[in-house]
Amino acid sequence: MPPEMPPAVLPLLLSFIFLLPMVSEGAFVGVNIGMAMADRPKAEEVVRILQDQEITHVRLLDPDRELLKALAGTGIQVMLGLPNNELLRVGQSRAAAADWVKRNVASYLPATNITSIAVGSEVLTVIPNAALVLFPAMRFLHSALLASNLDSQNTRSFFMLNAHPYYGYVKAGGIFPLDYALFRPLPSVKQIVDPNTLSHYNGMFDAMVDAAFYSMAAANFSTIPIVVTETGWPWQGGTGEPDATVENALTYNANLIRRVINDTGTSGRPGAGIGTYIYEMFDEDMKAGPVSARSWGVYFPNGTAIYSLAIGTGVTTNTTSGPVVFCVARPDADPVALKMGLDWACGPGSANCTAIQQGQPCFLPDTLASHASYAYSDYYRKTVTAGGTCDFNGTATLSYSDPSHGSCVYVGSSSGSTATPGGSSGGTGGGGTAMGPTAMPPSSGGNSRSPLVSHFCISTLWTSIWALLLVSVACRPLPLGTQFCLVRASVI
Repeated sequence: MPPEMPPAVLPLLLSFIFLLPMVSEGAFVGVNIGMAMADRPKAEEVVRILQDQEITHVRLLDPDRELLKALAGTGIQVMLGLPNNELLRVGQSRAAAADWVKRNVASYLPATNITSIAVGSEVLTVIPNAALVLFPAMRFLHSALLASNLDSQNTRSFFMLNAHPYYGYVKAGGIFPLDYALFRPLPSVKQIVDPNTLSHYNGMFDAMVDAAFYSMAAANFSTIPIVVTETGWPWQGGTGEPDATVENALTYNANLIRRVINDTGTSGRPGAGIGTYIYEMFDEDMKAGPVSARSWGVYFPNGTAIYSLAIGTGVTTNTTSGPVVFCVARPDADPVALKMGLDWACGPGSANCTAIQQGQPCFLPDTLASHASYAYSDYYRKTVTAGGTCDFNGTATLSYSDPSHGSCVYVGSSSGSTATPGGSSGGTGGGGTAMGPTAMPPSSGGNSRSPLVSHFCISTLWTSIWALLLVSVACRPLPLGTQFCLVRASVI
């Protein structure tokens, strides 16, 4: 999960992987699924959303029994987490490790496509003295997998990191422009320049990934691929968290997807695709901490979309301005409120509603939701740069899915010019705070005679404070005084 960091530290995840074979694949976009929710969604509903979105990779922060069963036969690649609260038990006993593998891994293979095990989450930063049991836990789990014929000796796997530009932007205290964190285009004079390589960066995400690449090269691990196991943006925040908004979350994640599926690599490693997991699929409303800590989801726990994001299928783009965003009616909107929003948009809101009149291209389907979506999108397109919002008393939501059909064409707004919520154009359509709750084709499961669990990792190490564990430390300076340090530990 996204941590609270010291100001000079960027959140990055170091992982050691111990299972064979390494899956060689290009860029993909997956999702994290945590279970810190008061009312968990049904496992079948989760799988339905994953399949509807054509999501091929998930990272389960906890080995949820019902969800692991529901994922059987889908081909979705599952990265399975060993929770922090089980680390001590597994790290002190080979028998406990064998039991954990039997209950949470072997019981579901090969039907459920478990491909990796992540041992803990940000272990060394949240559990005192965790290092004493962390590496034994890894060894015991690896031995248990070998004993179950689920792996062989070498792993040759990937390096995993958490990259959170939200925290990098917030903790920098205004040093970085918001557009830099959100992947929005920057003029050349505002691009961030790495003083070591003179590379120009339009986005903080690329700079974070390159910091890891260069640190790995300094530690003689230059050929190991990288997977970003967490990145995202919170959609709401409390006092002092003004940049945690629906529009910023939508903009970041849509631009992230566009960046990842581009599959061009970074300045530090051109052509190297970066598999990436969005943090996270569902809000975890039981998490402690500020409001933003509970607000990273794309969906509420009841399965309702907080904002509309095409994850596995890509996003509509404008080649000059980036992804195109539409303001559409929420599927669970109250009909009375929706009618009021439509009337306001076509009246005081000055939306052009000609196309939804009878006999015009967008009249059909003749539904309140369809007509409101067209009017809302036209209003939002015209007013967003002046502070107009997509709320309409909770009946509207932002979407990167183009609702155009037949001869009915919706004109969306470029996310590159999207304003921060909070501006108001008056009436029912103006103002509006963040909404509250209302509501690659599947890959093969693999040959069961081959090693079925292919990756093994630990989470998370920051900077160079873990001196007792290190063989060497390679630090990569980042622009403006921050740095990322790769720690190479003595394991196996």
